[in-house]
Amino acid sequence: MSTWEEKVHKVTPYTPGEQPKNKNVIKLNTNENPYPPASSVKRIIESADYEVLRRYPDPLASGLLQALSDSYGVPKDQIFVGVGSDDVLAMSFLTFFTSGERILFPDVTYSFYDVWADEFRIPFDTVPLREDLSIDKEGFIGKNAGGIVIPNPNAPTGLDAGVDTLEEIIRDNPQCVVIIDEAYVDFGAESVLPLIDKYDNLLVTQTFSKSRALAGSRIGFAFGSRKLIKYLNDVKFSFNSYTMDYITQQVGIASLQDRDYFRMRCLEIINERERAKKEFSRLGFDFPDSKSNFIFVHHKDRSAVDIFNALRENDIYVRHFDGERTGDYLRVTIGTREQMDALFGFLSDYLGEG
Repeated sequence: MSTWEEKVHKVTPYTPGEQPKNKNVIKLNTNENPYPPASSVKRIIESADYEVLRRYPDPLASGLLQALSDSYGVPKDQIFVGVGSDDVLAMSFLTFFTSGERILFPDVTYSFYDVWADEFRIPFDTVPLREDLSIDKEGFIGKNAGGIVIPNPNAPTGLDAGVDTLEEIIRDNPQCVVIIDEAYVDFGAESVLPLIDKYDNLLVTQTFSKSRALAGSRIGFAFGSRKLIKYLNDVKFSFNSYTMDYITQQVGIASLQDRDYFRMRCLEIINERERAKKEFSRLGFDFPDSKSNFIFVHHKDRSAVDIFNALRENDIYVRHFDGERTGDYLRVTIGTREQMDALFGFLSDYLGEG
């Protein structure tokens, strides 16, 4: 007779970025927004009626769906909401990748994709990035895949594949759902959102965590054809009817309504990213041309691990990924100007480039 432990579904979990307890560190390791959410979000939290928490929240998140519809010009029945884009993506894997056919995603990409595939027992193949770390569209064409997932901009590279390349991949794969994960699209890349009415197998996912500075609230959403969204909701409501709490729904609505603040903060991050590229180049780093809120940097002479450890010892946190293709790189989130000045001041001294 087998033991209960032999019946357990064992997986290797995703490893999130470190969240140091010391609040005085310069935290550039998890692609969080360095600025606070819109002031309208603060007002919602301060004025929230705590008594309403005794009731279940709106399972449809109707107000948030309407606000997303108004902001993006997409009908409500073509929008799905979840507890962060991780929730949306996990539901999408569970909903759309059930054929037993192999799904495809890049070999250097968001490391949750293979975790979900293992969790839901979905076979997969990874498509190697080109030598310059860009998406190789040929690896996704003519493969008769059971599903495709491509983040754009990609993480951790930050590269934008471009709408033309992505549309070619979508057009060539009508037999499966193609997910374009646009977690970082608001920092300079072009969204494929206009294509959802042209291709009924396209799902576009986005998040409030990055550009809207709400990583702590967990709001994700997806756009797609009515049929795709219906199937997603069917699975969601077979799993948990009340996934998003009342206050989070109100916070999301408030964030969407403050459009000027959203645009201003995105532009600040974009401008700081472009300045950072010049500083990294001056210090002997090379990197892909990021269109996200981070830069994937490699130093021509110094070990990434050594730089990572030196930064950490001085309370500056960046992200290092082990791996044959990523081990020589560091992913650096774009912080405030003051945080980036502190980073570059330390690196100048450490690298002898002061």
